[in-house]
Amino acid sequence: MSAKAPECGWDQAVFRCGRCGTQYTATTEADYLKVVGAHGDAHAVWDRLNPIERDGITSILRTILSAPDLAVELLALADRQPTEGDGR
Repeated sequence: MSAKAPECGWDQAVFRCGRCGTQYTATTEADYLKVVGAHGDAHAVWDRLNPIERDGITSILRTILSAPDLAVELLALADRQPTEGDGR
């Protein structure tokens, strides 16, 4: 009789950012890759902003993320606005 080998796979993985100290725990490889990618992208955007831009985007994100309906309406409004030079 042969013993069944235990399944290999993910239990969980912890991501710790060496730059800011943020820590995330993911239970799947896909979630881990998503978290690491999004966090790296956030650092890349943040690094490009000056202090005034950082304050502005932080304020805007706090407002929009606390009101999802507002975000939807702002995007719809932006889509309806003519581009410069259209003469509308």
